[in-house]
Amino acid sequence: MLPKDPIMFLSYVNTQLRDNYSNIDDFCSAFNITKEEVFTKLESINYFYDEESNQFK
Repeated sequence: MLPKDPIMFLSYVNTQLRDNYSNIDDFCSAFNITKEEVFTKLESINYFYDEESNQFK
């Protein structure tokens, strides 16, 4: 289950991307969530996906 709190969600997503997934699409597929859902939640706290580093910054 993914964290509901945006800050905890950010930490979880970035850790998963760093350790287990080479891109956001693979992460979303594994967790059955859309990119739009991830982006919306993290953009609400001013974090945006950086494809080059595969992290939200």
